[in-house]
Amino acid sequence: MNPPYKDMKKWVIKAYTESQKNNATVVCLLPARTNTIWWHEYCMKGEIRFIRGRPAFEGCIHGLPQPLAIVVFGEGYTANYKKVVF
Repeated sequence: MNPPYKDMKKWVIKAYTESQKNNATVVCLLPARTNTIWWHEYCMKGEIRFIRGRPAFEGCIHGLPQPLAIVVFGEGYTANYKKVVF
């Protein structure tokens, strides 16, 4: 799933909810917006893989300017992190 950026929060909530409700695996390509509430409330419940570099989609000259992550929701994909609060 590669959601539209203007509805990111809604799509991430839906992806997480559907993975739990239907015991499904949902793979999301998302901007790594670790400064948002939705990232911490939902993405941190899945497995997160940060993408190195600037991936470019076919037809694009330059890669995407923001950091990206792959977030996987579903059975067997759980958070493996320690929360640090400043």
